[in-house]
Amino acid sequence: MTGMPVQPFLQYGGQAVIEGVMMRGTRSLAVAVRAPDQCIVVHTRPLGRLYRGRLSRLPFLRGVLGIWDALGLGWQSLSYSASVAIGQETAFEGPVAWGTMAVSLVFGLSLFLLAPAGLAQFGERWLHLGAFWSNLLEGLLRLGLVVGYLGLIGLLPDVKRLFGYHGAEHKTIHAYEAGAELTPRSVARFPLEHPRCGTAFLLTVVVFSVVLFALLGPLPWWARLGSRVVLIPLIAGIAFEYTRVMSRHLDNALVRILIAPNLALQKLTTRQPDDQMLEVAIAAFQAMRAGENQTESSLVA
Repeated sequence: MTGMPVQPFLQYGGQAVIEGVMMRGTRSLAVAVRAPDQCIVVHTRPLGRLYRGRLSRLPFLRGVLGIWDALGLGWQSLSYSASVAIGQETAFEGPVAWGTMAVSLVFGLSLFLLAPAGLAQFGERWLHLGAFWSNLLEGLLRLGLVVGYLGLIGLLPDVKRLFGYHGAEHKTIHAYEAGAELTPRSVARFPLEHPRCGTAFLLTVVVFSVVLFALLGPLPWWARLGSRVVLIPLIAGIAFEYTRVMSRHLDNALVRILIAPNLALQKLTTRQPDDQMLEVAIAAFQAMRAGENQTESSLVA
């Protein structure tokens, strides 16, 4: 790409939002959105101590923080981008926004976590499946629901644009990590897929859940459903550490084979971005980095 040195391993991340991109560091978050007048509106805010405290450095427990990151900050950023996209910029928080997130969370848990468990429990009881085959069936059903859902929503025009911004977010982080110049022309040359993507994390959670739930053996229906919810933090913690380790050793041939399914699944959630999308992603990343440096300077002072 360029002769610039590769950047040190940093846990920068982000997500696509409506007509924009959210970028998150360890001290700062920035959201850049393309407004109706085609200007790029950027909002930057500092992150709390939780993101740079002891919890964020503890193996497995930091995976729980990752869930909150995706749900809490992600939903707030999505709500903010929606308000900018319709020309009514408002703050992140609000009871309606949090209520909507709660309803969406319950729906997601019911559809992708509890429904496959219930169907597999039915199969175990009425089709006389053993515990191993029942748990395998549950995992396959969950994987099928996730892949099918992503594939179907990806057909919607608005979601295609969202996935284009997702691709722009990946390319921008790739470019920074490679030490490349952050311009649309330079960033566009980088891959769409990223090993630390939330889609990769999601697939890892599904696969690891099959293994962990199989170890529990046969359970009554109420214990089976309850265990799926209670064990989410544990599975997320294991999946987070696995994804983190894999992303540090991409030069290893075995690692590249192991993460191949994760990268393949991202083809459902990313699209090639245009230059305007890349401009927005770059603006979000640069604003986040500026916020990181400003917060670090204030802490030193």
